[in-house]
Amino acid sequence: MTRDEVLTHVLKANSLPTLSNVASKLIEITGRQDTTLDEITQLIAQDVSLSTKVLKVVNSAFYNFPNEVGTIQQAVAILGTNAVRSLVLSFSFLRMEKARRDGGFNYHQFWEQSLATAVAAKMIVGLVKVGIDPEEVFTAGLLQNIGILILAQAYPQTYDEILAAADKSQSGPSLVELEEAKIGASHTFIGNAATRHWHFPPTLSEPILFHHNPEVFTDKKPELAKVIRISYLAGLVTGILYSSRPLDYADQFRRHAQKLLCLTGEDVDQVLENVNREVAQAAEYFGLKIAGTPSIPEILQKANIELSLLNMSYEQMNRELVEAKFTLKKLNTDLMEKNRYLESIANLDGLTEVYNHRFFQESFDRELNRATRSGRSLSVLMADLDHFKMINDTFGHQAGDFVLRETCRVWREQLRDYDVLARYGGEEFAVLLPETTLDEAMLVAEKLRVAIAEHDFRDTNKKTYSITASFGLANFESEVEVIGKDVIIQRADAAMYEAKKNGRNRVHSHQPKRGKWYQKLKL
Repeated sequence: MTRDEVLTHVLKANSLPTLSNVASKLIEITGRQDTTLDEITQLIAQDVSLSTKVLKVVNSAFYNFPNEVGTIQQAVAILGTNAVRSLVLSFSFLRMEKARRDGGFNYHQFWEQSLATAVAAKMIVGLVKVGIDPEEVFTAGLLQNIGILILAQAYPQTYDEILAAADKSQSGPSLVELEEAKIGASHTFIGNAATRHWHFPPTLSEPILFHHNPEVFTDKKPELAKVIRISYLAGLVTGILYSSRPLDYADQFRRHAQKLLCLTGEDVDQVLENVNREVAQAAEYFGLKIAGTPSIPEILQKANIELSLLNMSYEQMNRELVEAKFTLKKLNTDLMEKNRYLESIANLDGLTEVYNHRFFQESFDRELNRATRSGRSLSVLMADLDHFKMINDTFGHQAGDFVLRETCRVWREQLRDYDVLARYGGEEFAVLLPETTLDEAMLVAEKLRVAIAEHDFRDTNKKTYSITASFGLANFESEVEVIGKDVIIQRADAAMYEAKKNGRNRVHSHQPKRGKWYQKLKL
């Protein structure tokens, strides 16, 4: 049979797996330029199970957001269209299964290896200094072998024979060559045709066609070429994890990682050492149960041991080296865990346990970029405790520390989970309010002001303190003016000092349309 005849058979025999209704509709509407985030949100919200799964992944270490995302609307606004589409497609793909009466095709192993390829692709794109969407690359890796699933369903008995022959082949024909010889079309051709039939974008369909031979791709599309190369390398990593020839795949990965993407030896080691743990975590996020997979260094060490048995004179030496490497790897793993813990606490202020100045600046950059892209409002609030120096001078620094900690505790209770409260310096604090208009932010600031003014600051010695704060507010709306982060902070800070100058314990905001200052709320 010719390729076209095989494709016609696949389509007419209803062998294509079925996309969920939400996934099909999402691909359709994200292909239009006039689609709004609200349309995407409403579509995903129709499937309660899918919405729950999306929120679970969004709030996991897969994204590692500092604050919990509580609604699909927030998830869409924070992640963007491509990332949400990738998540929905991932869940839809991992639920594709069609019962077979007989045969040896292992669906669970197929899902596990597909997820491993996706995770490896996302890790590799993180090392490549180009503007490629990691979520799109993750989905491309997940889908790159979907043609195998389709052929296994369309030609069950024949494809079982092909898989068995490919497993036994060490230096003989490849899987693609066996498919073309016995069926007439490869899984790369069928997978590419199927995803184009579903109207997938080229960034997802083209890597399927070229992921075994990226150098054949000659279109002058550098970003797409990078995605195809990443998919190819991710497939090699999966080969190390699951094939009977891990050393061959490891050698290819090291050589081609440098040749195709200019990755360093350190980059390669980073992927190989961590991919099995990342796959296990991703499987948990996406609801896929997998057995513990050894790390690639362990797999390669075991393969080296087996190879060394061919030469008995070096057997004992190799065993001792392997044991020493295992010990070193365990020490390195322990060190990595401790470094991750230190990195997590590095974002917090040691005294108040709210975010520190550095994390505030990083979050501001991220939220300002998101507000610029989405056209939504972003408000920034600066707050300073009134007469704080007098508390330190009169009652001592322990009293001042208590006031700072208690102030942050009270304010955290008043803010949303995704608002960012940070200690800006000394007794001065900053609050990022995403998707918040100026009027809404004024209400938040007033709520914080009242909460502190009315709070009973009573320490363990039953000593009470009367505390107030002054607030300055600035707002960003891309449709009004294009300004940078420093200008917004400067406006909020200046507004705060105006509040101080006008009697303290009040809220001032910067209002460009009404002149430099406008006092909205005061005691």
